[in-house]
Amino acid sequence: MIPTIGLEVHTQLATRTKIFCACAVEFGAPPNSRACPVCLGLPGVLPVLNREVFRLGLRAVLALKGTPSAVIRFDRKNYFYPDLPKAYQISQYAAPLGQGGFIEIASGEKIKKIRLNRLHLEEDAGKLIHDQSPDTSHVDLNRAGTPLAEIVSEPDLESAEEAVIYLTGLKAILKAIGVSDCDMEKGHLRCDANVSVRKTASDPLGKKVEIKNLNSFRAVKLAIQYEIRRQSEALEKGEPLFQETRLWDEARQKTFTMRSKEEAHDYRYFPEPDLVPFSVSAEEIEKERKALPELPAEKKERFVREYRLSAYDAGLLTQDLKIAELFEEAARIARDNKTVANWITGPVFSYLNEKGKAIEDLKLTPALLSAAANLVKEGKVSLQVAKEKIFPEMAETGRAPEAILKEKGLAQVSDDPSLEEWVVQVLKEHPKVVDDFKSGKETAAMFLVGQVMRKSRGKANPGRVQELIRRKLKADRTS
Repeated sequence: MIPTIGLEVHTQLATRTKIFCACAVEFGAPPNSRACPVCLGLPGVLPVLNREVFRLGLRAVLALKGTPSAVIRFDRKNYFYPDLPKAYQISQYAAPLGQGGFIEIASGEKIKKIRLNRLHLEEDAGKLIHDQSPDTSHVDLNRAGTPLAEIVSEPDLESAEEAVIYLTGLKAILKAIGVSDCDMEKGHLRCDANVSVRKTASDPLGKKVEIKNLNSFRAVKLAIQYEIRRQSEALEKGEPLFQETRLWDEARQKTFTMRSKEEAHDYRYFPEPDLVPFSVSAEEIEKERKALPELPAEKKERFVREYRLSAYDAGLLTQDLKIAELFEEAARIARDNKTVANWITGPVFSYLNEKGKAIEDLKLTPALLSAAANLVKEGKVSLQVAKEKIFPEMAETGRAPEAILKEKGLAQVSDDPSLEEWVVQVLKEHPKVVDDFKSGKETAAMFLVGQVMRKSRGKANPGRVQELIRRKLKADRTS
């Protein structure tokens, strides 16, 4: 079976006010406290385009290698839903802000170009709240009118894994250029996935199923994988598939039918009469193009070239601008690019994933990271202890690693008498492993090293421990 996947990504633009009025964009404000007659869709109000929304949208078009449209126009997308006060959404259909573009992703050992269809601007709808009472839903219009950029890919993706790599690259670009913070927990980045399956490449494309409102990379991956399996099994059994919209059920780990898929004519698009068409000058386009910062792909190439990092490590370090900045400054201070890179891709990423935090949430500075890396490099503390006992406190409090080391008595033990005491105890406790080593099983020594590290609570110098164990066991073997 051959899957065909296209993604529609909605990202909230980083403006202080909404797209067509002066209401503040503020996450977590009391319901309906950031709404005005324009947000409420009251009769007689007129929308006025926020110029910063246009500028950020244009910046995204250029960063994604797209082409601004010669004429840009807003349209009304008509549908009824309780959180849409006007019963239409101001969006762009016939003349979007930008067209074309691409994102390059690593697919296996190849670089694959994922084409973009368009980027258009639109206003967000409100939000329905269902958990305030058992028999009533409430409407919060704080989000109504929040500026969105919708980025639509061509159906060039062929797996759930490629979809996640594409989204990771897109998110990195949008954050790097300051267009959006892409905070998925706050709904600043949402994704709809269009998925179809066919038996062979010569077959026509299968029935397209749209999976709505996927709000995490994990949900995107699991929902696409499930939908590919569901459609493949239906084709194998000869069961019909229908073009429809489905929702992802996280609890049951499956998609379910929401409604039959609408076509464009179902929305009865027509030009927004209160906003005139406009164009953007070549001078303004060039000005915005020159103002673009170094993009993640360019930064990755530079990290490989300047810092002698692997393409894999450079890719990890450049997915987030703050991470990249932390690496560069820490590497400059420590004068050891590889060690700093290993610290970030190891202990730092591990801690962020475990705690569900972003790098901005920590009090980790380049100087602190460099100091922690140097403690390990100089043999003053083991990597295990630095990672488990020093780094968490350093990252949360901003305290110097040397101070934490002294206060908690975590200094690495390297003197032979202390190490030999632990080694002798471990050898006595594990005679079978000792026999395995003596019979030629060299890897048995590493188990014994681990036991010494456990007995010393991570304070023993692992390199010196291994030397002592091997020397002692080899001496016993030849005696």
